[in-house]
Amino acid sequence: MMLIVLVLYLCPVFQCQTEDTDFSEDVDFEEENMTSDMDSNAAPLRIPRQVKTLLTKETKPHIQELSVQTTIISRYAFTAVSCSMLNRHSAATQGVFQFHIPTAAYISNFTMIVGGRVFPSQVKAKEKKMKKEGGENNGKKKKDTPEQSEGEMEVFRMEVTIPGRNRAVFFLIYEELLQRRLGRYEHVTSVRPMQLVSKLSVGVTIVEHSRLTYLEVLPLRNGKTTASNGIGKADGKVGPPVSTVVKQNETLCKISFTPNIVQQAKIATNGMLGEFVVRFDVERENGIGDIQVLDGHFVHYFAPRDLPVVPKNVVFVIDTSASMVGTKIRQTKEALFTILRELRPNDHFNFVTFSNRIRVWQPGKLVPVTPNNVRDAKKFIYMISPTGGTDINGGIQTGSALLSDYLSSKEESHHNSVSLIIFLTDGRPTVGVLQSPTIIGNTKAAVQEKFCLFTIGMGDDVDYRLLERMSLENCGTMRRIAEDADASVMLKGFYDEIGTPLLSDIRVEYSEDAVQYITQNLFTNYFNGSELIVAGKLTNRSADSLHIQVTASNSERSIVLEKDVSLHEREKETERRLAEAEAGPNADGYVERLWGYLSVKDGLKGRLRSQTSGERENFTQHATNLSLTYNFLTPLTQIIVEKPQVLADGTLKQTEAEATEAPPPPESSNQLSEDDNSFTPQSLHRNEPPKPISPVAKATSGVSKPAKKSVTLSKTSADGDPHFVVEIPHSKLTVCFNINGEPGHILRLVTDHKHSGVTVNGALIGAPAPVGSHKEQRTYFSSITIVANKPRRSYIEVTPQKVILDGRDRMILPCSSSISVETTNLGVVLIANTNLTVTIQGTIQFVILFHHYKNPAPYQRDHLGFYIANSKGLSKDTHGLLGQFLYEDIGLTQLPGNFSMAGENSTLETMGKNITLPSYPVLKVKDRTVAVIKKSRRIYSGKQTVDCWFAKNNAAKLIDGQYSDYVVSHLFDTGDWANGTNTH
Repeated sequence: MMLIVLVLYLCPVFQCQTEDTDFSEDVDFEEENMTSDMDSNAAPLRIPRQVKTLLTKETKPHIQELSVQTTIISRYAFTAVSCSMLNRHSAATQGVFQFHIPTAAYISNFTMIVGGRVFPSQVKAKEKKMKKEGGENNGKKKKDTPEQSEGEMEVFRMEVTIPGRNRAVFFLIYEELLQRRLGRYEHVTSVRPMQLVSKLSVGVTIVEHSRLTYLEVLPLRNGKTTASNGIGKADGKVGPPVSTVVKQNETLCKISFTPNIVQQAKIATNGMLGEFVVRFDVERENGIGDIQVLDGHFVHYFAPRDLPVVPKNVVFVIDTSASMVGTKIRQTKEALFTILRELRPNDHFNFVTFSNRIRVWQPGKLVPVTPNNVRDAKKFIYMISPTGGTDINGGIQTGSALLSDYLSSKEESHHNSVSLIIFLTDGRPTVGVLQSPTIIGNTKAAVQEKFCLFTIGMGDDVDYRLLERMSLENCGTMRRIAEDADASVMLKGFYDEIGTPLLSDIRVEYSEDAVQYITQNLFTNYFNGSELIVAGKLTNRSADSLHIQVTASNSERSIVLEKDVSLHEREKETERRLAEAEAGPNADGYVERLWGYLSVKDGLKGRLRSQTSGERENFTQHATNLSLTYNFLTPLTQIIVEKPQVLADGTLKQTEAEATEAPPPPESSNQLSEDDNSFTPQSLHRNEPPKPISPVAKATSGVSKPAKKSVTLSKTSADGDPHFVVEIPHSKLTVCFNINGEPGHILRLVTDHKHSGVTVNGALIGAPAPVGSHKEQRTYFSSITIVANKPRRSYIEVTPQKVILDGRDRMILPCSSSISVETTNLGVVLIANTNLTVTIQGTIQFVILFHHYKNPAPYQRDHLGFYIANSKGLSKDTHGLLGQFLYEDIGLTQLPGNFSMAGENSTLETMGKNITLPSYPVLKVKDRTVAVIKKSRRIYSGKQTVDCWFAKNNAAKLIDGQYSDYVVSHLFDTGDWANGTNTH
């Protein structure tokens, strides 16, 4: 399922800035990501948040609009950013699109429009490069480990030359699965445009399957404390930021933050507003957990509550080398003092410090938590004095031996306890064993799968890849603390996450014959306030139920939970919840994309801890393939964008491919109109054979009006509720009918799969009927797909918000832009918020109208209308609700009201008078007779009225078969007409 959702509505964490200087020397990048200014096929760079770019005081392009919109569906967040810059000067200048995204997120689309031309991106696999064994982490800022810490940010940056008196628009989408920590989910949007913005909007929509039990919008946060600690440095005010609006019901919440320029200036005159933070949680029931099913995939959320705490055995291994002197050691001590106060009576603990030499607080044992032991431990911590080098291997070996010996000596008494090492360092090994592979091997041998190792790195000089591998191979996680962050708060927050174990050795299993490709389902520990998530594919979508078994251990006994879950009921429930919440196109395929996201994470973790080159290659290939399938920018892929080339006079370089023209405004009532305020459609040409980079977008002009040229449509259409109108060319008749479908049904509109390769399907969305209406509900087309299988498969998926074009390359186009795109067998012209024209194989032409409501009534929904502009190229075997009439010969005649009397009018002699009985119009369709009445229909958004012969009763007898024959399984279904071809 291709869901790269809303190219203009979803995203957190962002920064958009511009400047006139060359950024190539501002930051330090890895060699494999460096690009020359002469290379137009530049890859956007993703760098850590700590890197600070140098700003100049020179004139910058003006940011006209910044929109950051996120939709969170059952913890899976789709975020889209749209940033529009205007160069008001006559000379070309440099604009830099720069924004922060969470390290755990994957970018799934990036597109820019510069000077009226579209420059889409392409996700490709990274080329293999030889690396030195010891050079896995060479001190560069870019991070490529799969495990990231909650709340951390990386900077995505794209520099482009904006022609004089022109604009650039940047669109970005990224996706992430929110992790539950300390009983809360947290979503962060960084709002740092570096200047005041006249139109700034941040939106967060939360759609949950379960009831929302907690919701909080924090004051704007400007500090670098992570989300996990629960304490952020806010702007000093209590409550949500000014202009924040929250609308909420049980399972849906919509939050908007739209400060005007005055309100922005009161927060920060430089545009650095801070982080917009939303925290929430959902209701949970004890038992097997929450299972959601959609489109042949499932996701299982497991977060039991009200369990007794499992005792823990913990050894703290702390770096006391000379580099820790000052603030680092002070903050570390503060955190340890706090942690000591929160150890539970049944816990056991000890401390190890390492520098040039290793010190153990209580040699050969772990001590229970008593007032005296806590007091003595505080004295030991207080006396720590940083000095010497960093013996990472020695510290880990000593701590592991201490914990291992303790567990071996009292094996029975620790059967229901959790054991772990918390390891902290701020640097690289400088004493003892220095080679990372040796340290990793020694650590694994010392731990022997008896306990878990959690690692913490402080600052910029840490070998994070080493810490990552050490923790991943020993059932732990790694956490980063930025150089200028509050280490005391972050250390305490991290300990809080892992300080309350509730379950150990958790195994989640499903019916073997029902699922495949499940993500991680074995978990060493479950900590209070967290959540375990498993996703997978269903092997048999028609299966009735799924058997789930969860086994685990807690402080008292082993636990077994089992349940048979009805797949059909779960899928219907998921669909119902999404429909009620009006989640829109973002909801399409979210479970599958969540599965893809987790599967890539698992592949990267497996790659990192692989022991052989063959094993590593298998994990690499698997994760790479999934990344390409879902268009994710991961450590194994890269985004390629062809940059615009600006000539010496400040204009964009022209090419021969810029000859395509978009359809201009109408000149008669049956031509589609263009909004007077919309931009000239940009055009994109793709030429075969395929090039190794994503092709450059081309345009006809900047922001001037297109030439006066019309696109004339036929009346054959499905629009509104939906109302169908068909022109019968052979008979010169116009026929109309209604289809009273069901929300969620997908209707076959056109199918000519065997011949031209064209199929058109439309999905229905429901709405309540107006008061006094004879209908129980209304239905509209919420999405339409056009599949073209010849000469090669490509498709277009259209919603009121976006257009997804997928052929040799994949693009997501916002419906708010005017763009023209051409590929080998498809042409697409998008008129902003008005209509989309699709041309297939040069002759077949469809038009889709966008219907948007600013203030919709309860019975109104944003929807689409479908029109067949030109059917030349479709075969005589074309079928579908509209397609079957393209070559049909339908006759109109009159039948008398007196049973079977012949002629147009008949008379009877009654009581000496001749009485003329009324005749009734009927259509002759093949061997069927269909009664009709004369009606008028308004089409083309009400701009034209047509007279037509209306067939009642859901078009019974007018259409071949019945309504159910036209309901298909999914939007990309290209199956043949169930009752054979349309014969004539």
